[in-house]
Amino acid sequence: MGAKTLEILNMAAVLPFPVDDPEVAAKVNEELRLQYRYLDLRRPEMTRNLRVRSKVATATRVYMDEQGFLEVETPTLFKSTPEGAREFLIPSRREPGKFYALPQSPQQFKQILMVAGVERYFQLARCYRDEDQRADRQLEFTQVDLEMSFIEREDIYALIEGLLKRVWKTALDRDIPTPFKRITFAEALNRFGIDKPDTRFGMELTDFTEEFRASTFKVFSGTVANGGVVKAINAKGLAGATQGQIETMTEYAKSFGARGLAFIKVEGGEWKSPIVKFFNETEKAALTAKLAIEEGDLILFAADQWLTACEILGKIRLYCADVLKGQGKLSIPADRFDFLWVVDFPLLSFDKEQNRWYSSHHPFTAPVAEDVPFLTSDPKKVRGQHYDVVVNGVELGGGSIRIHQPDVQKTIFEQVLQIPPDLVTARFGYMLEAFRYGAPPHGGIALGFDRMIAILCGTPSIRDVIAFPKTAKGSDVMTDSPAFVEPKQLRDLHIEVKAVRKE
Repeated sequence: MGAKTLEILNMAAVLPFPVDDPEVAAKVNEELRLQYRYLDLRRPEMTRNLRVRSKVATATRVYMDEQGFLEVETPTLFKSTPEGAREFLIPSRREPGKFYALPQSPQQFKQILMVAGVERYFQLARCYRDEDQRADRQLEFTQVDLEMSFIEREDIYALIEGLLKRVWKTALDRDIPTPFKRITFAEALNRFGIDKPDTRFGMELTDFTEEFRASTFKVFSGTVANGGVVKAINAKGLAGATQGQIETMTEYAKSFGARGLAFIKVEGGEWKSPIVKFFNETEKAALTAKLAIEEGDLILFAADQWLTACEILGKIRLYCADVLKGQGKLSIPADRFDFLWVVDFPLLSFDKEQNRWYSSHHPFTAPVAEDVPFLTSDPKKVRGQHYDVVVNGVELGGGSIRIHQPDVQKTIFEQVLQIPPDLVTARFGYMLEAFRYGAPPHGGIALGFDRMIAILCGTPSIRDVIAFPKTAKGSDVMTDSPAFVEPKQLRDLHIEVKAVRKE
């Protein structure tokens, strides 16, 4: 039977962009899509992303429950601890001049839960950081946050590998192999120039420090004499790089403090570069053998202190991979996932401008036990019990075994990080006090939930997997926020705004 009546429930205006044609919708300006996010979410791929996110959240909760974890919500109104990223501050109406801060992570609360006897805690935690935006960063984001007592690093590795195995099976019906590979921070930098290496392709960094120690090319030999290193990569098939591409790579090198970028193009059976005339036959043979140099290759060098040289080539390596992929010379299957753990990070890094040490991860990370004596005598030798889980060059999450002894924690705060004792008491006194009542050994990790969903959905931007994200400028164009507030609201908060308003 045909329909006898038709009732119009609501009228729809002409859509500002199509939602049923993926190719056309993909070309729509992102800001317009975000302005009409309720229409953008009608697109099948966006609906799929939300569905994947929901399924993965459920799978995570089921898995953690099976492992004996309690889901505990921690406060969103916290106190300012300005050692990390810039925080969002919230004025207190009841106590003029005092402020709450939105938590960058539930780090301190979850450690307090360990003292409270909650041996296995987790939550899908909302976190907030007032940072400049990127494709993989938002002002507010979600973490799979967890902490366990009476465990070691191996327990974390096994737990997270099990969780990710469950998630990938739920979302993609893929069985990912476990256990994951493990490499040290030093090895990651030495081979890939970055602490979150993409191991799906080669182009690894090769060391030539010894080969050029006595070289007549003073840029190299002088660097080695000053305690630096010489490293190189072979971007195979990229000898035809344009002047613009070479300039881009040179700018990458300069951004790390280098004066320029030395390179060799292998074209027409010749090594084309002004630096080749300085190389002797032994040096040329070493380059040929160790880099497997062939016609059409592009050899790129970095001569600097170890970390800087590694980082320069790490950045250029990823750029070359993108160029080669665009030219069809490097193929990486879309469904390939290379998981690994990066371990043995340095506990501390040195800030030359402030002439002091700061935490490479955060100040609650426990040092490797045998390195504790070096905390005050030689901090650069101290390794942290910190670990990152990485897939395809993306850091999925990071964590550590924590400091549970109040005396060690106080040493880190006051003697190593040089935080004045009164500030330590003001910011962390309650935590040190809690540790006096028998804090168990404990550790944990936080996984970037939005990043994980973006990888599962095959999108480079986490904005595509968040229902109502902010723009790259940190604004919500749909609701037009942030926005000005009424003068009375400011008076109630005892705040006077002196900035000039730009309407």
